[in-house]
Amino acid sequence: MSPRTRAATAACAALALTTALGGCGLITADTPPNTLTVADYYTAEPGNTALTEILRSCGRSTGVNVVREVMPRAQLVPKLLRDGAAQTLPDLVLSDNPDLPKLASTGALLPLEGQVRTDGFYKSVLQAGTYENELYGVAPGVNGLALFYDKALFEKEGLQPPTTWKELQETAARLTDGRRYGLALSAVATEEGSWQYEPFFWGAGAGLEKLDSAESVSALTYWASLFEDGSISKSALNWQQSDVAEQFIGHHAAMMINGSWQLAALSAEKGLDYGVVPLPTRTSGDAAITPLGGETWAVPKGDKQGKAVELLNCVLSQDNMIEWARLRADVPAHPAVAGKLVKELPDLAPFVASAPTARSRTAELGTAYPAVSKALYTALQQAAIGQLSPAKALAAAQREAQSADH
Repeated sequence: MSPRTRAATAACAALALTTALGGCGLITADTPPNTLTVADYYTAEPGNTALTEILRSCGRSTGVNVVREVMPRAQLVPKLLRDGAAQTLPDLVLSDNPDLPKLASTGALLPLEGQVRTDGFYKSVLQAGTYENELYGVAPGVNGLALFYDKALFEKEGLQPPTTWKELQETAARLTDGRRYGLALSAVATEEGSWQYEPFFWGAGAGLEKLDSAESVSALTYWASLFEDGSISKSALNWQQSDVAEQFIGHHAAMMINGSWQLAALSAEKGLDYGVVPLPTRTSGDAAITPLGGETWAVPKGDKQGKAVELLNCVLSQDNMIEWARLRADVPAHPAVAGKLVKELPDLAPFVASAPTARSRTAELGTAYPAVSKALYTALQQAAIGQLSPAKALAAAQREAQSADH
């Protein structure tokens, strides 16, 4: 048995679930008629247990056994693309929403319009599951970005949370002191870096189809200035979003840009008095445009697609939606459910407020997005360290993106 097969078998033994089926084996194309196979990458808690329980419950209500195949995202996406091309996908798939266009482009997914109950869902949520004007994926909950701030420090300094880019820069500069930076964010050379920058990019009126536009240069000039004046540590070029949270928890940053998934960890920290507000915008009164995060469920075409749709409708029910969102601090895909959850988790309110204007990262470019994102985060790093001016960095990024497209 190869190392990869042993690892997959171990994952199956640990994570496969059934309602009546005993034992565990690797997912194959030949499964009993009453067994549905599910592929996802929730190896960590609380997502793993939450998904197990929801699928177990929905399996019982739909009269099927459910078997999960779980592996890290870096392994899952290539596998799904291979399986999609070969028309051998599992019966239900959960993938990060930017990966959906690539999967849908194989032609292996079932269009979900009229199949899955999505009445009243946020339009932004449905947009994230759309490829070439067809709905192929639906998320039960989504996440985004907001500004976290040290309430005790702000009160001590007599400050209010910034609401505009100008206020953000002024506040960050004022609160930078010794080992404490005014602002922490992730500027790493991965999708996380693009993800955290995109609110500035879109907020300036830029579009991903033209990285070197005047609006784009304006956004990067502002963003780079936060590094130039010392308000953001140059170490942010290597920080993932979890590292950013550690900086904030350790009081090495007065503010941070981060996601709703950090709420549980922050709330567990004794002595950390923090607040959360929507991201500042270029002009007062503007709505923040945050990238839409979260995973989408998709149903591959096949003999069991009817049962898979039935199972998915159960997963997307409001009771399961709120349970999933509660455990993960997600914004439920339905506004009414989101409103209920905010009463229970008030710190989720800024994320709920930004959900209607959140933007799918693949809406403009579809399958071309990953290459453009790479070109963008490369430009961010070049501008932050002063290797290239924002204009030159973005001109190079546009050439790289166009080259990848061809």
